[in-house]
Amino acid sequence: MTLTSLLWLTGAMAVFVLANAGLRVYVASPHLPVLVGALLLFTCGNLMMVRIMREQGLALAIAVSSVLQLLLITAVAVLWFGERPGGTQLLGLIFGLVAVILIAWPQGGRA
Repeated sequence: MTLTSLLWLTGAMAVFVLANAGLRVYVASPHLPVLVGALLLFTCGNLMMVRIMREQGLALAIAVSSVLQLLLITAVAVLWFGERPGGTQLLGLIFGLVAVILIAWPQGGRA
């Protein structure tokens, strides 16, 4: 991935984490403005992903985005909302991390 793509991906991940945290807040105390704000953030994050998909391809962009969201949102769930994943879930997170490293690993040529 190029530096520009990594910066866009970082921004998109921040937006998606905020959107998911907003949905979690909405679940605990349903206020329509929180839901609308979260949905607007999801829209913004997906529009940011379009640029990454254009530059890096659909497979790489979505695979890396999905796994990074999984890891980051789990961190928010544990640190902010006090949720505790079980052993199997933690193993899945580790496999996800290994998967994203292998997917994003620099290749000699591009398919």
